[in-house]
Amino acid sequence: MPKIIIIVAALVLILHGLIHLIGPTVYMKLGQVEEIAYKTTLLGGRWEVGERGIWMFGALWTVPAVGFILAAVALLAGWSWWQPVLIGVTLVSLLLTVLDWRIAYAGVVVNLVILAVFALEPRIASWFLG
Repeated sequence: MPKIIIIVAALVLILHGLIHLIGPTVYMKLGQVEEIAYKTTLLGGRWEVGERGIWMFGALWTVPAVGFILAAVALLAGWSWWQPVLIGVTLVSLLLTVLDWRIAYAGVVVNLVILAVFALEPRIASWFLG
């Protein structure tokens, strides 16, 4: 696999990870993002989790943020553990984005694409390894 494809894939993963930092910023009240209002509900307003629940939900967004960046670094470094880390954090990210679908629908799509690449074409993942 050409090095440029590995670099582009790693940059996409890093960007996806950084975007996850919007969750803690808004839901832990660390800052404001103009397009995303603070709320205490999930599932399109159907599940009231309260202030403590939404704070914990916001904190959970740091897991895929760090995980996507770690997977990207491991991919660039040629470390073999990037693939299981990427699959794991993608599943966590998918859960979080589904719970906040109205705001994070684009993340659902990105996560499904990542998982589809692994599920439908395992050789693509192996290209990065060797």
